[in-house]
Amino acid sequence: MAEQKIFAGPRIRRIRNAKELTQTAMAEALGISPSYLNLIERNQRPLTVQLLLKLSSVFRIEIDELQGETGATLASLKEVFADPLLSGELPGDQEVIEIADGAPNASAAIIKLYRAYREQAGRLSDLSAMLASEGHSPALAGARLPIDEVREAMDGRGNHYPALEEEAEAFHALLKPGDDLMGSLKAWLKTEHGIVVRALPVATMPNWRRRYDRHSQRLFLSERLSPFDQLREVAMEAAQIRMSVAIAAGVNDLRLTSDEARRIARFEMARYAAHALMMPYQAYLAAAQRARYDIDVLRSRFGVSFEQAANRLTTLARPGAPGVPFFMLEVDVAGHHFRRAGAQGFPQQRFGGLCPKLSIHAAFGQPGQILVEAVQMPGGAEFLTLSRTLEGPQGAYSERPRRTAILIGCDIGFADDTVYGEALPMTAGRPPQRSVIAVGPACRLCERSGCLARAEPPITRPLGLDEMVTGLSAFDFQ
Repeated sequence: MAEQKIFAGPRIRRIRNAKELTQTAMAEALGISPSYLNLIERNQRPLTVQLLLKLSSVFRIEIDELQGETGATLASLKEVFADPLLSGELPGDQEVIEIADGAPNASAAIIKLYRAYREQAGRLSDLSAMLASEGHSPALAGARLPIDEVREAMDGRGNHYPALEEEAEAFHALLKPGDDLMGSLKAWLKTEHGIVVRALPVATMPNWRRRYDRHSQRLFLSERLSPFDQLREVAMEAAQIRMSVAIAAGVNDLRLTSDEARRIARFEMARYAAHALMMPYQAYLAAAQRARYDIDVLRSRFGVSFEQAANRLTTLARPGAPGVPFFMLEVDVAGHHFRRAGAQGFPQQRFGGLCPKLSIHAAFGQPGQILVEAVQMPGGAEFLTLSRTLEGPQGAYSERPRRTAILIGCDIGFADDTVYGEALPMTAGRPPQRSVIAVGPACRLCERSGCLARAEPPITRPLGLDEMVTGLSAFDFQ
């Protein structure tokens, strides 16, 4: 195996300057010429094994110190320059590599400054949420990715789009699918637009769920997808053709600021339209009310997945014919929140959704099981919540499957309208009452003391640094 060359010119120069040596003095101590040391410091010559040993013995330098941690520094610098504020400043990675290798101390300072900036941005966001919950509207702008802009725009409004609902019901009536919506959609695409739908193996479509080939007029689906997800992909394609005007109007109403954000929003609108087509509003609402919002019953009745049936519940907000105002939260096993919705807008101020005590995090330990709980916020608001894991696209034997968890919730006042209200645990007192779990909006905004699940100190209280007393939490506060 070829010997790895070590170029450590900037580090050699830093060591020489720290010891206040000239190039001539250091070269003489190492037994090399000043011109050769100059080439080494400019990374035009690598360090030889003999020279490494000489440096170690003469200047008491560890060899690991010369090799440094360029890899970790480089990864951190790439994260810094990937931030929306800086993403357009560098044309590629070469300058970042030069910074990491040529100025390690400056690189460390940049990384430290960036982390401080992110920490302060997080604190400003928390303060903004806290002030907004008290009726104030602070204008605290921060760097946002296009996906963040879309989520913020959609979270702040109800998850109901009347124009898409009407178009979907008219399209469903035109198709007259009976019990075979997939067959009807394929026939419509073939007859009206000459588009043929085909499922392809994973090896042929390793990176795509769906791909439309305009030249051959074929819509390809990955075999990774379940039959329910394949149906949604075909419905999305048909909706983007049939309902393009309504989708465009919905995107315009969000008032997004970039083409990338609008592209993401079009995808979300097409997804909404597909669900409306698969589960028409009036039929789905009537079935939900008869089944008392039992998601498993609804998924079987409409031939959809648990996630699709649950997602549709959050859209039942038609004026004059509303359902229970459910909201939804989806996270992955690492705790990333990437989908939130609600019939009246996701109740972020009242519910939060960032508490580690919520059952959505415990659901990963019980895959496929529905966990039902009543939770109480610090202000007294109570919610019915149910959580369950979801399985993503199927991989090969050697691949780790994607798994997320979904939380469906509503105000506790609607618990008796649902089948899940009967599953809430009761206290042993007389008369028995619903047992509730004390949760918070987020650790930084929650002032519950003695919480074993606390992950961060609250920004509203000073830490209780008492050497004589240790509380239950790692972040005691006064």
